[in-house]
Amino acid sequence: MLPRRAASIVSTSAHRFLLCRPCRLASFRSLATQTKFPTIPASPDDVALVSLFDHPSRTFKSSPLSTTGLFGHPSLVYPDALISLADATLVRAQLLTDRILRARESRDELLKVVKNLDRLSDMLCGVTDLSELIRNAHPDPMWVRAADHAYDTLCEFMNVLNTHVGLYEVLKAVMTDPSIVSTLSPEAYKTALIFWLDFEKSAIDLSSAQRKKFVSLSSDILALGRDFLNQVDSARPPASIKPSELSGLKDMGMGVRLKLQAQFTQRDLLVYPGSLQAQMIMRSAPSEEPRRRIYIAANSSTPEQIQILEKLLRTRGELANLVGKESYAAMSLGDKMAKTPANVLYFLDALMDHTRPFAQKALQALQARKQAHQGTSTLPIIQAWDRDFYCPPEAPAPPIPLPPLTVGTVFMGLSRLFRHLYGISLRPADATSGEVWHSDVHKLEVVDEEKGVIGWIYADLFARGGKPSGAAHYTVRCSRRTDDDDEAGDGTVEGQEYRILESQHFEAVKRHRLPGQDGVYQFPVVALLCEFTRPSFTRGPTVLPWNEVTTLFHEMGHAMHSMIGRTEYQNVSGTRCPTDFVELPSILMEHFLNSSIVLSLFDVEGTTAVRQVGNHHADPCNSIDTYTQILLATVDQIYHSPIVHSPNFDSTAEFANLHNTRGLIPYVPGTSFQTQFGHLFGYGATYYSYLFDLAIASRVWQNVFSEDPLNRETGEKYKREILRFGGGKDPWKMVSTLLSAPELEDGDAEAMREVGRWKIENEVGLPGRH
Repeated sequence: MLPRRAASIVSTSAHRFLLCRPCRLASFRSLATQTKFPTIPASPDDVALVSLFDHPSRTFKSSPLSTTGLFGHPSLVYPDALISLADATLVRAQLLTDRILRARESRDELLKVVKNLDRLSDMLCGVTDLSELIRNAHPDPMWVRAADHAYDTLCEFMNVLNTHVGLYEVLKAVMTDPSIVSTLSPEAYKTALIFWLDFEKSAIDLSSAQRKKFVSLSSDILALGRDFLNQVDSARPPASIKPSELSGLKDMGMGVRLKLQAQFTQRDLLVYPGSLQAQMIMRSAPSEEPRRRIYIAANSSTPEQIQILEKLLRTRGELANLVGKESYAAMSLGDKMAKTPANVLYFLDALMDHTRPFAQKALQALQARKQAHQGTSTLPIIQAWDRDFYCPPEAPAPPIPLPPLTVGTVFMGLSRLFRHLYGISLRPADATSGEVWHSDVHKLEVVDEEKGVIGWIYADLFARGGKPSGAAHYTVRCSRRTDDDDEAGDGTVEGQEYRILESQHFEAVKRHRLPGQDGVYQFPVVALLCEFTRPSFTRGPTVLPWNEVTTLFHEMGHAMHSMIGRTEYQNVSGTRCPTDFVELPSILMEHFLNSSIVLSLFDVEGTTAVRQVGNHHADPCNSIDTYTQILLATVDQIYHSPIVHSPNFDSTAEFANLHNTRGLIPYVPGTSFQTQFGHLFGYGATYYSYLFDLAIASRVWQNVFSEDPLNRETGEKYKREILRFGGGKDPWKMVSTLLSAPELEDGDAEAMREVGRWKIENEVGLPGRH
């Protein structure tokens, strides 16, 4: 309940989709002659972003004369201070828990229960979220160990709260009293419902023995999940390839070296799945046999690997049955936009029906290529190992020719885009000594043209040893209103006064009153982690390939959701929203990169004439890849359905049956890809979410932004109807209002079908962003 962990980190490395960028078969078609668009000129702050990220050694150095701790917290200047803060937080959290438990003694206290539960959640998450970032990003092992200790200590306390019958009974007293419920704002009521549902998911209304069983099963699921993820990344056995089978390799570099190696050793080559050699053979070997062997090796599993996955799925099913749900999917989806497993399948079936004709047409194009290659009289069957050979992956590219885009140039373009849409910009800020965890980290102020600074982004963009791979958006501190906290009512503990002050001083940092807004608010703080190449004096600024430009836009979509989603309750602020809604703002940001007028914002001088072009190239592979993702989302639903309770449940048989009855490419006997489908753990029963948000984002782009993507009124409408609510309003109502589509408002089965019928724009949603 209280941690709301799923929304704290929107990580791309851990949740990588398997879509690949195929080759282009036709050039772009110009839609208009060259046009000069009027845009707001780059401000001095915009230009300063270029220097900040492209020449970091020259500007914005930390001042050695003033010191503070991490994120500006004066106490966090050494690792043990984080452990001390966790202990101090426990003291205050226990006081606040005791206060909530006494709430039924006073109506005034009952009226404050939802606020105090949210305060309790924020008190704990403020330290655990910060610790989660430190243990992943800090280069100092002592800080990492301290963060691990703080995180584990507070999570253990959270686990106690999540199954605390007393807290549940107090909340129940509030939610069953109409006179109290009527005083709750819509946002407060939404927050209360989240707590209520989280309690119920934790078997709170079961007997003591059943709750112990719930805790035991939950622990088993975590352990099995760790084992499953370890197996996902384990090496698969090599494929034995005969030198004669590599005849005619199209790759003249590595292919030549492989053939020379085979001639020298006079032995078969052992090629490991996933290696550069394997990738080259899958793209370049004219003979099917080596590609077939590598594919089978890459998708093989040991009996133990299959057993771990199936035990995980069965244990999840048992947990769901314990709390009265027929399946884990039914247990997981109650608080999502989809609501039920049936609704997810309505969406996936509609999306499958819509996508299948395009995918079948694409498959025919590949069949024609294979027929020409083999010289057969009839169209041959496309096998799983043919995909990369007949449609080799190609690096993503912008829709129009662009000059090299450096990290600083992209941030300048982002700042200019946000100013056009929302009246918000990014401004470099000096980081005080000790405020950041590495010299590469840069601090940005998020500035509203009317309200001033509304939050901060700490950008840790460059690769270094020990840093996690991929890209991720970390919520360090959420927005919430604080002037009505009534901390004095929490009480005190004799001998613990210093601890209480330590925690209070930590929370008091970054609280401000905005012009024209009632109350004092805790401002949001986020961290953005990427692994771009660091600029240097010899190489110059870092030039980003197009996929990394898209990654940056995606992650900044999450960041702006955090900044603008300013709510009174932290449990619904920013990206703390349903799993099948959280990707909408980030995927929508990717669409802006298909607009030539948006791309013109990368030109600091504003002198480049922009050609309006459309991304109209024929692409025979995107629809096949999208269809594959639909199948994976479907198998995720099957694996989390009541079918796992059958003693004859066989995950491989279910996977094969789905591919052979609804797939485009035949299942390959002897393969079991499901043991490498790592999202089954982190996104169990919710893998459909990314496809779902892809469809909604495509519709929002086409119907709202595409004709005039820099229109301020449109940006304000999107900010007003979507971003500002965070998770504090029903997403269906937000989307239906934005799209003027009242048929979506109820979020029922027909609404899910309708979204499934929408086109997914394949130019966005690249792998590696989530």
